[in-house]
Amino acid sequence: MKNILSSLFVKILALLVILLGFAFAYLAFIQTTIPQVVTPLTPEGQYRIKIAPGSNVSSVAKQLINQGVDTSSWKVQIVTRGLLLGKRLKAGVYDLPPGASLSTILLKMARGDSVKLNVTLVEGWTFKQFKAAVNAQKDLKKTAQSLSDKQLLALIEAKESHPEGIFLPDTYIYEPGDADTLIYQRAYQAMQKRLAEVWAMKPDNSPLKSPYELLKLASIIEKETGHPSDRSMVSAVFNNRLKIGMKLQTDPTIIYGLGDRFDGDIRKKDLLKDGPYNTYTRYGLPPTPIAMPGKDALLATVKPADSKALYFVAKGDGRSAFSDSLVEHNQAVQKYQLKK
Repeated sequence: MKNILSSLFVKILALLVILLGFAFAYLAFIQTTIPQVVTPLTPEGQYRIKIAPGSNVSSVAKQLINQGVDTSSWKVQIVTRGLLLGKRLKAGVYDLPPGASLSTILLKMARGDSVKLNVTLVEGWTFKQFKAAVNAQKDLKKTAQSLSDKQLLALIEAKESHPEGIFLPDTYIYEPGDADTLIYQRAYQAMQKRLAEVWAMKPDNSPLKSPYELLKLASIIEKETGHPSDRSMVSAVFNNRLKIGMKLQTDPTIIYGLGDRFDGDIRKKDLLKDGPYNTYTRYGLPPTPIAMPGKDALLATVKPADSKALYFVAKGDGRSAFSDSLVEHNQAVQKYQLKK
């Protein structure tokens, strides 16, 4: 009998503890923990808090208190345990309305419902355009702005000495307060991964001697392709030219070489003036990529169409006409470019 009573007492005590926890949790739902007088930190009138990675319940409580939440460590402990959230709280940045309850805050943290922002890098952008897009993100901590290109490349552990073309166009998610260097690092690592995957697909007869050469050619194909369906044919033209030692003669490299001097027109003097990016005067690939090639351009570079084409000309509708010989090419130029 004594053992039975003792066991019953333990069960009753455990039940009371659980009920007490839920009682505190219930009170937390109606208790205002973010005062209405707190100045909102976002344009939407939300109060923003940030919880560091690796935080336990105690450190979460301290961070909430330090960021202006009207609570205490023991309340956080009890409500967290009452709602069985002890090991489910996630780091992140959370936006909360003034008057949010402690349970609202903790449940939101348990769901991982944190603020997520993003920046999109577009295929064919230059590094200059990439930087402008990153710099325009007001919620990123601007660290890279004070760095030279060389310093930035060292920071993200890039093996290349020039930043052009080495970042993969994609949408990158970040949290408010993240350093902008994280975007550069993620985009660089993504390009390295994709480049390695594509390089492994390279055919034995490819004229490309390194992944960096692949990147250079892919950037040209990216800029020269007016319609996605033409991409493999554009790749065939440039691969064929490299194989026979023919000049690439591609306008986007001229434009890149002109930089800010390009006013929308390429003149004869621009084609004749020698320079590292003038593929009309120099053989082979330019010294660096000329833009950020996307995944499709990278793949097309090592998987060109089965064609002997050496020339192409814009048809005026976004597509191109491809030719195997100069005679055919001149006829296509006459038809599509000089017909007016």
